[in-house]
Amino acid sequence: MPLSLPLALPLSGLRAAAHGVWRRLDDVLAAPRSPQRVVLWLTVWLMVSSNWTLWLSIARLSATGASAAQALAAMGMLVGGATAAMLALTAWPRGMKPLWFAIVLIAAFAQHYMLAYHVVMDPTMMVNVMQTDVHEARDMLSTRLVVDVLWVAGPAAWALRRVRIAPARAWTHVWRNAVLLAAALAIGLAAGLAGFRVLGPLMRNNVELRYTVNPLSTLYSTIRQATDSARSKGPLAIISGDAALGPTYAGNARPPLFVLVVGETARGDHFSLNGYGRPTNPRLARAGVLSWSRLQSCGTSTAASVPCMFSPLGKAGFEARKNDTENLLDVLSASGLAVLWVDNQSGCKGVCARVPTASTACNADECLDDVLLQGLDARIAALPAERRARGVVVVLHQMGSHGPAYSHRSGPSSKHFLPECRNVTLSACTPDELRNAFDNSIVATDAMLADTIVWLRGQSAHFDTGMLYVSDHGESLGENGLYLHGMPYVFAPDEQKHAAMIAWLNGGLAARTGLRTECVAQGLGQPISHDVMYHMVLGLMDVRSATYQPSLDVLEACRSAG
Repeated sequence: MPLSLPLALPLSGLRAAAHGVWRRLDDVLAAPRSPQRVVLWLTVWLMVSSNWTLWLSIARLSATGASAAQALAAMGMLVGGATAAMLALTAWPRGMKPLWFAIVLIAAFAQHYMLAYHVVMDPTMMVNVMQTDVHEARDMLSTRLVVDVLWVAGPAAWALRRVRIAPARAWTHVWRNAVLLAAALAIGLAAGLAGFRVLGPLMRNNVELRYTVNPLSTLYSTIRQATDSARSKGPLAIISGDAALGPTYAGNARPPLFVLVVGETARGDHFSLNGYGRPTNPRLARAGVLSWSRLQSCGTSTAASVPCMFSPLGKAGFEARKNDTENLLDVLSASGLAVLWVDNQSGCKGVCARVPTASTACNADECLDDVLLQGLDARIAALPAERRARGVVVVLHQMGSHGPAYSHRSGPSSKHFLPECRNVTLSACTPDELRNAFDNSIVATDAMLADTIVWLRGQSAHFDTGMLYVSDHGESLGENGLYLHGMPYVFAPDEQKHAAMIAWLNGGLAARTGLRTECVAQGLGQPISHDVMYHMVLGLMDVRSATYQPSLDVLEACRSAG
């Protein structure tokens, strides 16, 4: 009792003071306010609460404290003016509260992912967001996500609920909004001109900064991606009209059976086949495979890389295209082969739109990639018999090493490296734990590919078999503070662009086309890109097409007739 009395007095005083502040704040919000004033309050709140990635990046990148202060002041005025100008378009008395809260909520989620994974909200990242499935979204859930979102959105939600919008005539709102818009643009323009000396070099040398301006960059990227998706690229460009089977189909008793495995987020420099110091490929090392160690991806996300690597246009041509174009699977199908896409991922990004498809299904929360081989014989048997008689191409699309829940990508038998990171907030794990979890996912891929080879060997009585594995892109594992993938390609680190490619051709497919694997092995260290995959597969399958370029087929020089 003697101790509780002195404590009770200051605590009751603090409670009374807090209650008084709360009542005062509630009274302020309860008074009628113009929508223009609410927009200005909202601008200040977004600047203070949801732009920490931008402010911290500027402070880190500026050479001295003085230049950092100048850059922060200039950028603050510029971003504040731009944000107020955008919100001025919404400064109307009715129906705007849900829109204002939606903007705050978008900013809250965007800041969480920028801070937690050091990604930026460019249009490519918004493609990934829009194409994220339930499993991938669930992997992102964490306590930190809830805290980060509530910190930004909670106070704004309470304030927007309490504030009363003052009524006024329509004309009054029109001229007030016009004045607000003009003033905001003038402030932003003046800040940009005044701070150009410090901001110009900073933004020119660190292009990614423009995509950390929140919520402007997020909203811009979302709108741009939505309009790009809605805008038709014109009629589908047909490239398969001349596709035909080559002479090997007349001279061989057995048709080919080719499995193309599309990997996910597998860094080529984490494969022991390519010289990595850990034994991440224990089974493939004994399987007689070929592994290209210097493969550069077409993009830094599945949505960018997968359609590009199946295209005959190459990276530059694919990104500059005006029309959607048929792809590798269309050409293979037009030649008369049976083609099947089996997915354990969030879709084929349009690549399999015109061929038979199947998707894995599990009773568990998530399928490991070994499910891709389950029931595969029955899936192939369901394809048209006349096509199967000519040959079969099966594409298996992995979950692979998709983050941030790397520990979910491997089963108990593949967990060779412990302890592993089990937190989706990757910065909360030690570098060793993170590397262990990622490397275990590579071990799981090694096992899945080795099992695919075993399955192909079991088909050797009826088919000439072979396998090609190509991952879509790499992954950042904390290097330079970056995590995951999806950075704009122009300034993405090599870790996100270093993919993997592995071939097993000893089941008769190499001999079928006169390919000398010992010759291929001599060129495995040459730098190549995803541009080669389209032409490699046409060459391996002996499918003739005007789109085939021998110079991009890294196997062509090693054929007996080459």
